Amino acid sequence: MKTADMGLWLLAFRLPSAIGLLLAPSFLSLAALAASPDTLFQAGATAYRAADYTQAAEAFRQSVTLQPASGTLQDLGNAEWQRHRTGEAILAWEQALWLDPFNDAARQNLRFARKTAQLEAPELAWYEVISTWLPVNWWAWIAGGSLWLAVGMGALPGLLRRRKATWQQATAALALMVFLLSIPALFGVQTRARIGFALQKDTPLRLTPTLEAQTLTRLAPGDPARWLRSRGRYVLIRTSRAVGWVEQDQLGLTCPKAGKRIG
Repeated sequence: MKTADMGLWLLAFRLPSAIGLLLAPSFLSLAALAASPDTLFQAGATAYRAADYTQAAEAFRQSVTLQPASGTLQDLGNAEWQRHRTGEAILAWEQALWLDPFNDAARQNLRFARKTAQLEAPELAWYEVISTWLPVNWWAWIAGGSLWLAVGMGALPGLLRRRKATWQQATAALALMVFLLSIPALFGVQTRARIGFALQKDTPLRLTPTLEAQTLTRLAPGDPARWLRSRGRYVLIRTSRAVGWVEQDQLGLTCPKAGKRIG
């Protein structure tokens, strides 16, 4: 293209380009609004009421991908259950309880689904059971706050050159006890995050991380397992029956992550 032609091309498109730049923020804001978690949730709820469970599940999944929320995960599980996808439903309800252990509806749904599908719940160690008493983010705040309170109550009187009062000693002792009790819960959060659930029907549990490997057993959708390590596109898991390898997309982990597909 010649220089003169280039100049005519730029001149012809200068005004439309300027208008486009002025309108771009409006279009971007509209696009962001259309893809917001609340808008996607409403779309999912509308589709669910219309018995369009596939569209409802997709909308709920997109919503929790942008912003994980216990209520949305519960509704995602309901939609997946209506689609007869037991593994995806159980995973969504478990993730709902991960974010909010006070979500009694999700807990009741899990009990009903496991009784209906004859599935077992994951076995939890005592410190993992403690970690389910409160939302997972609370334990870090409790541990940090109680530790600083104990240190403050123990050190502040000395720094101020004052005699340590009885109530300060009692507060420091109580804060230290809360901190020590929160440590097992924090460890339980870390180990519980490795719990996952089979998503597909007859998921093969392989002896080695290869497609041609011997199949040790087959997992039903919703069967619990613990993630041990990964190799390529395979993960090594431990179930109540055996230890073996499955493909990564055949196992959904309890801990939901923003910005990534849930499960």
